[in-house]
Amino acid sequence: MRLSQLFSRPSSDMAIDLGTVNTVVYLRDQGIVLNEPSVVAIETINGVSRVRAIGAEAKLMMGKTPDGIETIRPMRDGVIADLDVAEQMIKFFIDKAHGGRSRLPRRPEIAICVPSGATTVERRAIRQAATNAGARKVSLIEEPMAAAIGAGLPVTEPVGAMIVDIGGGTTEVAILSLRGLAYSTSARVGGDKMDDAIASMIRRKHNLMVGEATAERIKLAMGMAHIPDDGVGGIMRVKGRDLRAGVPVEIEVTQADIAGSLADLVGQVVETVLTALEKTEPELAADICEHGIVMTGGGSLLAGIDRVLSEATGLPVIVADNALACVALGAGRALEDPAYDGVMTTV
Repeated sequence: MRLSQLFSRPSSDMAIDLGTVNTVVYLRDQGIVLNEPSVVAIETINGVSRVRAIGAEAKLMMGKTPDGIETIRPMRDGVIADLDVAEQMIKFFIDKAHGGRSRLPRRPEIAICVPSGATTVERRAIRQAATNAGARKVSLIEEPMAAAIGAGLPVTEPVGAMIVDIGGGTTEVAILSLRGLAYSTSARVGGDKMDDAIASMIRRKHNLMVGEATAERIKLAMGMAHIPDDGVGGIMRVKGRDLRAGVPVEIEVTQADIAGSLADLVGQVVETVLTALEKTEPELAADICEHGIVMTGGGSLLAGIDRVLSEATGLPVIVADNALACVALGAGRALEDPAYDGVMTTV
């Protein structure tokens, strides 16, 4: 064995897509090593709180916890809502990404994705949480830029590209060229709001209360951005608590019902994209007309949303491969590849 091999250690540097719904970790030279829900379960005994579970294990507890245990989502709308809990979650994911080692070979450099509309205070909170969790250096990369790199768009060239990233908390829309954002905007529309809209529709129409997890399952199984061609679509049986009788019951919902509940949110996404196109410089608009719009994020997997956006804009719309992981992949590539120098910033 060579001396360099004997003493070399794998890099601990990483990129983190700290999402409202899921956190994805990309380890330098290894790729994506972790993808878990951004959920923390806190147990309180005799006034003393401690972490009971984090990630997938904590998500299984949502809506099913006894007294003394609370499930918390420390991220809201893509930014930190609970700093202390977020620090513990980030530290847990850092350790888990390195195989559960509590003592890392060295303090890692971390690139973290932030919404383009995040304020300076919100950016500093993210940096502080990562530093307190053990990071040696923290760089921030805006989510639209990371998504574009992950989707393979030519962000370093003098060519206009348009990205629409629909995450759990926000929808990011950006025009990119020459390692920068020529224009960016965001809307507080994402997977969470879609779940809320589905739950509200079921409560209003069927007097049935369903939990977050059930609403998410309905969205994944039946979610659609437009009314089905036959006016009904698929049918799904849904269980919940009847608000009148107070007992568990089962009802049927149609795909048309779900599409109707999501219509307003889909309209907001379309309106945000149209606003971005109106603000685009003519030369960049010409490039976008030629290459189309690329969609990333979990919301881009909503059935038919690419068709709705294409009809509204008159442009070709493509859903990126591996849309769920594009942001983390892009941040990881920016961390590894010197060609992307300048796309990350420190606060």
